[in-house]
Amino acid sequence: QVQLVESGGGLVQAGNSLRLSCAASGRTFSIYTMGWFRQAPGKEREFVAAVTRSDYTTIYGDSMKGRFTISRDNAKNTLYLQMSNLKPEDTAVYYCAAKDPSKSSIYNTAWGSYDSWGRGTQVTVSS
Repeated sequence: QVQLVESGGGLVQAGNSLRLSCAASGRTFSIYTMGWFRQAPGKEREFVAAVTRSDYTTIYGDSMKGRFTISRDNAKNTLYLQMSNLKPEDTAVYYCAAKDPSKSSIYNTAWGSYDSWGRGTQVTVSS
């Protein structure tokens, strides 16, 4: 399995931007489809975005389109999430996750389709 560690969370005002990072170690990062999820208190874990391992196809949750950008640097074993025009409803713990593309398509956005998870980083957006 790959080990994942998120960073970059914090407290920001609405309308501002934040970039999250996810550092991977262990197995080869470049073989995995990578995703971001988030979970707010009392709510289910929600799909944010995902990116394929080599052609960098990306998909997004509906409420993130146009505001969030997922990217990856396979040479640095790092996944990113650039978040812009943040809203108070974006407040959540953000998790990065990895899955084997031979077992599950990027278009399967269920959190259960991902095999490895980080511990999360808190993002709080104040109004």
